[in-house]
Amino acid sequence: MLGAAAWIFALPVALAQSGVPSVTGNARVDKLLSQMTLAEKLTLIHDAREDPRSYQGQAGYVGGVRRLGIPGLRFADGPPGVLTRHPSQAETATMGLAATFDVRLAQQNGVVIGREARALGIDVSLQPYINIDRDLAFRRAYNTYGEDPLLTSLIGAAVLRGIQSQNVMAVAKHFIAYDSAATDVWVDEQALHEIYMAPFEAAVRAGVASVMCSYNHINGPYACGNSATLRQLRDELGFKGFVTSDWGATHSAQFMNDGLDIEMIDGPDSSGYQEPAFLGAEPAALLAPAADSNGESMGDIYGGSIPEESAGPSASDIDLGAKVEPETINEALKTGSVSEATVTRAAGHVLYEMERFGFLDGRSKHVVTAHATEANARIIGRTGEEAAVLLKNEGGALPLKSADLDSVVLIGPTAEQVDAIGINGERSMGLTERQVGPLAALKMISGHPNIRFAVDDDMTGSPIPAAALSHEGNPGLERTGPAGRHIDAALNFTLKGGNALQPNTTATWNGTLTVATSGSYWLYLQALGTDASLFIDGQRVGVTGTFQGDVHGDILQPNQDNVVPTTDGLDNVRHAVDLSAGAHSIKVQISPDSSNAPVQLRLNWYTPQQRATDHEAAIAAASHAKVAVVFVWARRLPAFALAGEQDKLIEEVCAVNPNTIVVLNTSQPVALPWQNRVKAILQMWWPGDEGGWATAKLLSGRTSPAGRLPMTWATRLQDYPATDPRYPERSAEGLDHKTTYSEGVNVGYRWFDHEDIEPLFAFGHGLSYTSFAYTALRIERAGDGGLDVSFQIRNTGKVDADEVPQIYLGTPGEAPEGAQFPKRSLVAFDRIHLQAGESRQVTLHVALRQLQYWSTASGSWVLAAGKRTLSVGASSRDLRLQQSID
Repeated sequence: MLGAAAWIFALPVALAQSGVPSVTGNARVDKLLSQMTLAEKLTLIHDAREDPRSYQGQAGYVGGVRRLGIPGLRFADGPPGVLTRHPSQAETATMGLAATFDVRLAQQNGVVIGREARALGIDVSLQPYINIDRDLAFRRAYNTYGEDPLLTSLIGAAVLRGIQSQNVMAVAKHFIAYDSAATDVWVDEQALHEIYMAPFEAAVRAGVASVMCSYNHINGPYACGNSATLRQLRDELGFKGFVTSDWGATHSAQFMNDGLDIEMIDGPDSSGYQEPAFLGAEPAALLAPAADSNGESMGDIYGGSIPEESAGPSASDIDLGAKVEPETINEALKTGSVSEATVTRAAGHVLYEMERFGFLDGRSKHVVTAHATEANARIIGRTGEEAAVLLKNEGGALPLKSADLDSVVLIGPTAEQVDAIGINGERSMGLTERQVGPLAALKMISGHPNIRFAVDDDMTGSPIPAAALSHEGNPGLERTGPAGRHIDAALNFTLKGGNALQPNTTATWNGTLTVATSGSYWLYLQALGTDASLFIDGQRVGVTGTFQGDVHGDILQPNQDNVVPTTDGLDNVRHAVDLSAGAHSIKVQISPDSSNAPVQLRLNWYTPQQRATDHEAAIAAASHAKVAVVFVWARRLPAFALAGEQDKLIEEVCAVNPNTIVVLNTSQPVALPWQNRVKAILQMWWPGDEGGWATAKLLSGRTSPAGRLPMTWATRLQDYPATDPRYPERSAEGLDHKTTYSEGVNVGYRWFDHEDIEPLFAFGHGLSYTSFAYTALRIERAGDGGLDVSFQIRNTGKVDADEVPQIYLGTPGEAPEGAQFPKRSLVAFDRIHLQAGESRQVTLHVALRQLQYWSTASGSWVLAAGKRTLSVGASSRDLRLQQSID
């Protein structure tokens, strides 16, 4: 029997002797390639329309070759979770997972994603998202694992290992430097390797099946047609899988010459627009029906704007940077600018992974089967608990004492309903039946059923009364559709009310809405089992965020369009409309989604008078309570701020109650102008379906918080390197539309150290219900050239809890010329559990790569010589032990 080395050497010889050209070095794959026609190879390198009878509402599909037993591949979005037309469990948001600093738990989260994908018949999971949280104003930054390349590398690699352990391919995205809204991005080679490429190197080492190239240009060329960076991916990092374009990121068939393997595209949208294809792609989605009579496009995966949020700048789709000559694959093959050998190489990369995952042996699965709901829920719940970061805890205000619970009030809509996902984007939207709110969970866990609640901001509202609705001077709205003409006194059709409409109902309601006083009325279009639009005075003011044929799942789900669903589990499209006193025309349209479910539709409102009443009630409740716990939230807009008047709410509660605690549901830092006035701040992120239980356990002291910040929490947005007005070239707008990452390797906390800026809360910060002491530092050289760092940690308090020791490495005494070094960088970490009073020796390994820097001069990794300081502590600014190393 041949040894491994002999087999690798003999394989090309055996292939050559068999007459089969060696393309991938895998005998089976190369034989298949030799049997395939050009048309069949092309089938494997682009998005295709799946048979409508089996399509699951996923993002993409690569057609197989039935003649040769090659199955198709289904691609579904995250992160996190799995987004198809079928509901899927909602995991803790990526930033929360990063905050656990728990690599083992990260892998279990990957297992959850892989199990959900497998249950839903998905082959390829479009995650982990391993870009860097460089620019808080970037609308997709919340999807990251924070600002540090090592933390991102280890968490991302663990997630993909978990996904792939379930026989599902993972896709690491987005390669590369997709950390800004800019399209023309320039990064020096040292920063490119040490910061932005590092997580992809970790993904390749973990065996990732695919890497997704990004939309932006990088140092000139498009990322998906960048021979320099894609060659680095293959040659430097050793990537063996296939390169997938982001949806619409291909601009020429010639991108294949530079390393692209698969083209994916969006569309058509509900207005009929279809992105161009260059490798023959068709979107996996069903053909969208003809646009409705208003002629406007429908659907917004980010939920549109809601009353509490500023509209913000519109996302720019202007492509700035070097252009290419658009050429389709048919044209390119005809002119010879792309060869069949290049097509064969790309198809080979896809087949190589299909063979590796057993898909050529019948292991692919395209049917929907039972979910491992309870097993997944245990991991999601634990992650929500581990992710929580106790930012402040003056006087031990948390945990809540049993004696306090009969005189505590929880304030805010996300106290009653768990803010499970924050914002839809492209993630799983969760199972509403599992989403127990913090209020109910705290009552059950504590045994105190009389905990009070004040909504302040009612996101469900109440049905618009029949007295306010009329048509042609008569009561009610006129409904027209295939079923004829009807008059409905109000729009309130629900399963709970026993009057839901028939599945696949198409209808339009017309009439008049009359209001007694002028003001800003918050109108709530609430629906399920349908797509819906709302018009006031001829203007469309609300639309559900899906449409039939949508590649992000064409069935409306309850968490699609708002911070939380309605309290009875409907999707909730909420918009503020200024209405003058008197009559206004109103129209509501619905058209089928593809769920075949009963149609639920309700038109609710939240009047100015009711908003004022609810706010006054919240302040009054706070004034009569011993402790007030205010729950606040943020999505993407405005950047670095809580939405609406939540800051004002906290200030007013503090004014009447000196024992105010704030619970945050955000995925990025926000300004905290009231932080000196509150007793405690608990960051719960967007904790997933089980997050209500996690929040209650932490508030009640059943669990001690031990999450750590995966990013620096600044006092001002201007303190971050990408949003510092002194450096306009770093912004998304750049200089002359060219964005340069001139901060180099000094991203995140490294920038704060470089500039001596005091953060509000440092990278790695997080408090506990106990305390820990660090002693006895010892450093030894490891066999791989790295370091083994040992020290003692003792739990000096009275509560069993986790601790997250972190190791930071300082700059060399004499930095090599032409290289950049941060004052300190994270080089190792772990999460450990210690019982009260327990002491333990901890040994962490610092890999050789963490001691090296990328030398632009030599084009290689080099060990920096000279003395450096190695520090151990509980955050980047809380360093307890240190030692000089040579």
